[in-house]
Amino acid sequence: MPLDTKENRTFDAIVVGSGVSGGWSAKELAEKGLKVLMLDRGRNIEHIKDYKTAMMNPWDFEHHNLNIPKKEWENYPIHKRTGFTISEASKDMFVKDVEYPYLEEKRFDWIRSWQVGGKSITWGRVALRFSDLDFEANIKEGVGADWPIRYKDIAPWYDYVERFAGISGSKDNLPHLPDGIYQKPFELTCVEHHLGSVLRNKFENRYLLPPRQAHITEPTEEQLALGRAKCQARDMCWRGCPFGAYFSTQAATLPAAMKTGNLTVRPFSIVSEVIYDEKKGKATGVRVIDYNTKEVTEFYAKVIFLNASAMASTFILMNSKSGRFPNGLGNDSGVLGHYLMDHHFSAGAYATVEGFDDKYYYGRRPNGFYVPRFRNTGNDKRDYLRSFGYEGGSGRASNMSNEGFGADFKDKATQPGPWNISLGAFAETLPYHDNKMWLDDKQTDSWGLPLITFSAEIKENEKKMRKDMVNDAAEMLEAAGYKDVGTFDNFKGFGRCIHEMGTARMGHTPKDSILNKHNQVWGAENVFVTDGACMVSNSCVNPSLTYMALSARAADFAISELKKGNL
Repeated sequence: MPLDTKENRTFDAIVVGSGVSGGWSAKELAEKGLKVLMLDRGRNIEHIKDYKTAMMNPWDFEHHNLNIPKKEWENYPIHKRTGFTISEASKDMFVKDVEYPYLEEKRFDWIRSWQVGGKSITWGRVALRFSDLDFEANIKEGVGADWPIRYKDIAPWYDYVERFAGISGSKDNLPHLPDGIYQKPFELTCVEHHLGSVLRNKFENRYLLPPRQAHITEPTEEQLALGRAKCQARDMCWRGCPFGAYFSTQAATLPAAMKTGNLTVRPFSIVSEVIYDEKKGKATGVRVIDYNTKEVTEFYAKVIFLNASAMASTFILMNSKSGRFPNGLGNDSGVLGHYLMDHHFSAGAYATVEGFDDKYYYGRRPNGFYVPRFRNTGNDKRDYLRSFGYEGGSGRASNMSNEGFGADFKDKATQPGPWNISLGAFAETLPYHDNKMWLDDKQTDSWGLPLITFSAEIKENEKKMRKDMVNDAAEMLEAAGYKDVGTFDNFKGFGRCIHEMGTARMGHTPKDSILNKHNQVWGAENVFVTDGACMVSNSCVNPSLTYMALSARAADFAISELKKGNL
């Protein structure tokens, strides 16, 4: 794109980041007629063309895709210490930790995918709605700050994004897990059906559901027109899906936005700060460092959406200092960078299952089953606040062992082994003021930008909860009569769940928050933040669907305000 004049660098809207929320912001703004510039700090990834390993077999890789070579692990120290699985097939979808350092007062595991499409290519694709049990929890319990919205404010936008994205699932009429617009769910296995019946018969308020996930099973005309197809049940999602079956920027929002002719995508563009005009009382653009040349360029727009990911968007706000905002854009309250949240997980149980040896299943489903929260709902009250839900799965391992050779060995390898089942909890972390991030101006990265310092941990409330996360899982498997029930509790570092959020929360006034109920920055109302940074609490459900809905809602509001001349 030509950069020689200010006119060539001026757009109606700028979207920083291209992941789950950035893709939605760009699509909505472009479809509503704005000329949009999407900036991403990473490389470009074109749908299908750049999914280099998507169709490769294990034997096509040098190391059979079992792991990356030991020497390469030196590039991924954060991944390595967490046990986060990357392979020869997926390693290029994640950044090399050594190239993007950060600091830790207390451990924080920051897993990053900086590229066009961001983590929309590698997310877990579980798509669940918040309920008013979540939106009202803070105010009822006196924790953190009150959400400035309720379920009724976002429900129509959940509908809107679910129809477009393609969510498979079942409607179950649970008030604390609202139903949505679903395509046919993936079939549960016979073992999962059995466990579900046990939960219904032996426990109160415990249900086993097909997962609600962003995988197309019955493509609509709109989805087919974008080149998307139904999920092939290959379970190779992290390589990029050439079928466009799961929701990603590349498969869904980006092609829709490009169809308008209103979107320009510029990779290798590191946004360092928002440019704020003190006389106008609003932002006029962003300052960008070229990833490769390190040349600094300014781009201008009427509206700016920060969707760089929770920590990166907060970094941009913190680094956007002016006479009006010496402590970061919109930060009159002083809460910018505080109330960092992530789900805590890696706790649950597993077992072997007898009695279904004549049964099998089709394909490799991308997810297994879901057990919604049942603690601290209704009359159930625990000695901790909030709750957890379980994600799990069952299957039959190979009957093969490391011993033997020849025809008998090969025949045995084709026979399925015993059934096994496991379930692990995903749990809410309360918003704590001292779970935080800040910038160290004395230490900088390769582009001269200050390094982020993290300090976060789970506290007593979460530790009490983890006991139930383990014990309840084992209790359910034992009630089903399964064998060799074992438990696990493997919490490592904060952030490992990759559901990082908070640090630029929404609120009712600029005295206790960074954003208003429309995701606008207080004092710079033409800047919107709709990624995980805006979250006020984190529920126990996966947050990405909420980011999508908030992004579509905020874009619609921005268009309305532009038409009124308010931005």
